[in-house]
Amino acid sequence: MAAPNGRQPTWVFLSNHAHVLLCIARDADARARDIAEQVGITERAAQRIVSDLIAEGYLKRTKIGRRNRYEINRDGHLRSAAFHDLQIGPLLDLLDSNDRAQKPRQRTHAARRLRSGSR
Repeated sequence: MAAPNGRQPTWVFLSNHAHVLLCIARDADARARDIAEQVGITERAAQRIVSDLIAEGYLKRTKIGRRNRYEINRDGHLRSAAFHDLQIGPLLDLLDSNDRAQKPRQRTHAARRLRSGSR
């Protein structure tokens, strides 16, 4: 999104950690490559952020074959001192609801497999 004067913005409202968490909320089977592309960061940065989120208890990773599946701890609290009493689940719902209203939700890899009948 370009600023009104045509230049790229120098800051964003949400951190890259929030963007990565939102990507995973939309697709629990997302690959680091896909997350990085959506957020606009390197694949290594996406991996590092996912590791941070796992270490802090916001995510749980389960290995399924060669892929990872993530589960979000929706009861986790925001890290900001001003908003520490707020859980991340409702925030993710709020951020995702506007996006969902604008475009159809992308099916996850697992949902595509289930629909096609393969495993």
